[in-house]
Amino acid sequence: MQVTIDKNSGYCFGVEFAIKMAEDEMEQSDKLYCLGDIVHNDMEVKRLSEKGLVVIDRDQLQELTNCKVLIRAHGEPPETYRTAIQNNIELIDASCPVVLKLQHRVKTAFDKMEKEQGQIVIYGKKGHAEVIGLTGQTLEKAIVVMGDSDLDKIDFNRPVTLFSQTTKSTKGFYEISQKIEERIKKAKGELTELDYNANDSICRQVSNREPQLKKFAEDNDVILFVSGKKSSNGKALYQVCLSQNPRSYFVENETELDPEWFHFGDKVGICGATSTPMWLMEQVKSYVESMEEKFLPA
Repeated sequence: MQVTIDKNSGYCFGVEFAIKMAEDEMEQSDKLYCLGDIVHNDMEVKRLSEKGLVVIDRDQLQELTNCKVLIRAHGEPPETYRTAIQNNIELIDASCPVVLKLQHRVKTAFDKMEKEQGQIVIYGKKGHAEVIGLTGQTLEKAIVVMGDSDLDKIDFNRPVTLFSQTTKSTKGFYEISQKIEERIKKAKGELTELDYNANDSICRQVSNREPQLKKFAEDNDVILFVSGKKSSNGKALYQVCLSQNPRSYFVENETELDPEWFHFGDKVGICGATSTPMWLMEQVKSYVESMEEKFLPA
C-alpha cells in the first residue's frame, strides 16, 4: 500500500501558537493551569498533562489565586479577565489573533445593535469555548444557531447581524444565512441593509482546507481522518472527505483501525483537523504500514 499524509492537515496557527506557549512556560515551572482542554484532541492533552499542564474549568478558576493560567486559542469572555484581576492570577494569553479580532467585531456590532433594537446571531455550537467567548462580548444576549429549529429564537421583525464561529463550515454558514434572509423577507415583505448584515467570519486557514481536502480524498482509495471526537472542526472536515470518498473513516488513533477497510494495493490518505497533531498522523501512518503484510491481493 501507498500511505500519504496530507501536507495541509494538522495544527492551524492558533493551536500551534497556544501549545508552543504552554510548552515554553512549562520549561520554567513544573505546573501550569489551562482553562479547558488546550486542544480538542485527548492524546495531545494527555501528552501535555504529563509535562505539567493541569486542565481546569471555570468553577475551579474562581478558587485559584496567585498562579498562572493559560488561555487557549479559543479565547475567553470578559468575565475571565475580571476573575484573573480579582484573584491575582497571571494569564498566559494564547488567544488566536483571528478569534480576538472577531470578538472585537462582535462587541462593536452588539453596541450598534443595542441602539437599534437589533440582535446578534452567531452561527456556531452552543457551549463551544469560542462561542462562549463571543457571547460574552454581548452580555450573553447573542442568539446561537446551528440548525433550522434554532432560527425560531430570532425575531425577524428586528434587525439581525450574523457572525460565525471561526471553525464552522463555509457551506453551512451560507445555507443558514440564506434561510435567515428568507425569514426576514417573509416577515417584512422585503430585505434591506438595515434589516440584515451577514459577516462570514470563518477563518480562511480553516475554510481553505475544504477544497484541498476534497482533492486529497478523491486522489486516495481510503481516507483515514484523524481527529478528537470533541473537535467541531474535525467533524466538519470529515464530512468534506466523506462527501468525496465513501471509504473515509473517522478515527482518534491507530487502535481504531479495522483491517476490513483496506484492500491490497490501496492508496491510503491520512489527514486531520486543525486540532490534530502531526505526530499522531505519523503514528497512524506507521501503524498502517506495519499492517500491510496482513493484506492479501483481492
